[in-house]
Amino acid sequence: MIIRPATDADGASLARLIARIFAEYPGCQFIDAEFPELAAPASHYRAKGGQLFVAENDNGLVGSLAAVMTTAPGIAELFKVYVAADARGSGLAQRLFATGEALVRDRGARDIVLWSDTRFTRGHGFYEKLGFSREPVARYLADISESWEFCFRKALAG
Repeated sequence: MIIRPATDADGASLARLIARIFAEYPGCQFIDAEFPELAAPASHYRAKGGQLFVAENDNGLVGSLAAVMTTAPGIAELFKVYVAADARGSGLAQRLFATGEALVRDRGARDIVLWSDTRFTRGHGFYEKLGFSREPVARYLADISESWEFCFRKALAG
């Protein structure tokens, strides 16, 4: 498996990956209209001053993670954190997180936040293993899936 910077041509493959992952959770639906950034995903995150990374193997795209510095000093945010079911447990997710963390650390991040659908409980345990703590807030997205998200935060050492 390789991790590389995404290109805009990865949008359709990323949409398929996200749709497959959403299908694992009851009530979680994927519709293209709610993900306009996937039309040009690399450009979208580059315009925000960040970068989207994708992981692929011989079968295609199997993971993603975008890292962006926020407007709050020292705070970075992760987006598009996905790993295909058949790639979980392989160390890929840790490698994606390390790649994103290295990028934002080099840009002065002291903390990283990410938001995750309340239904993605397997992911929540993984984030906590990586040193993230769930914050006492949630947000409603008003999307087709009527999603609520939890916020996770990780302080970066030194």
